[in-house]
Amino acid sequence: MMRRNLTSNDRDDVEINLSPMIDMVFILLIFFIVTTVFVEETGVEVRKPEAAAAIQLEKNSILIAVTSDNRVIYGGRDIGVGGVSAIVKRLTLREDIPVIIQADEGASHGVFSRVYGEAKLAGAKSINFSTER
Repeated sequence: MMRRNLTSNDRDDVEINLSPMIDMVFILLIFFIVTTVFVEETGVEVRKPEAAAAIQLEKNSILIAVTSDNRVIYGGRDIGVGGVSAIVKRLTLREDIPVIIQADEGASHGVFSRVYGEAKLAGAKSINFSTER
């Protein structure tokens, strides 16, 4: 039996084509970016009251917080009761997004009702109150 050594001229150059794998990785990346739901938090800690009954709401919603010292917060900024209407109008312009009001246990009922009224006047179809289960 005779053994033959292959020289560099005799061998075929072998290449691994990475293009399909790179394409697949980019498609998966785009899929995960598109399907991810970004939840926007209010930016303040609120002690929510307890409720006897509760339902799970959509993740895509407008979260407005009323703190114990009656400040109205959206996206970490103090917008006041007057700023609720402008934000709700702007965000519900393209699609009907529910509004969730996270009011602290120590917040004034009057401030909560004014925030609710401003959201309703701005055209919000669904306004909910966030509680602890």
